[in-house]
Amino acid sequence: MAVNPSIITRDTDKLAGKTGNIYKSVYIASQRAKQVSQSTKEELTGKLAEFASNVDNLEEIFENREQIEISKFYERQPKPTSVALEEFMEDEVLFRDKTEDGSSMTAV
Repeated sequence: MAVNPSIITRDTDKLAGKTGNIYKSVYIASQRAKQVSQSTKEELTGKLAEFASNVDNLEEIFENREQIEISKFYERQPKPTSVALEEFMEDEVLFRDKTEDGSSMTAV
């Protein structure tokens, strides 16, 4: 999915129309953004773990171009909030509203 990383104006009526409440919609999108952020962080940490060394040598830090390229790739990725909002607006986020039972809403 190609998500535009730049700032765009969102129609709050369309956002609120998904759940009937703007606050619920924002909450669901924020929970999804947390999930996207966590999975991206775990993926990046896993890839950078290959380059971890016990000895910190200044020459080693500047010479590792592959590690720098991996970091730059993740810096160019769209923000988790942009990804989450796009997924939410395209009905790709499954959420359950358990407020009738007294428990909180969750995004999956």
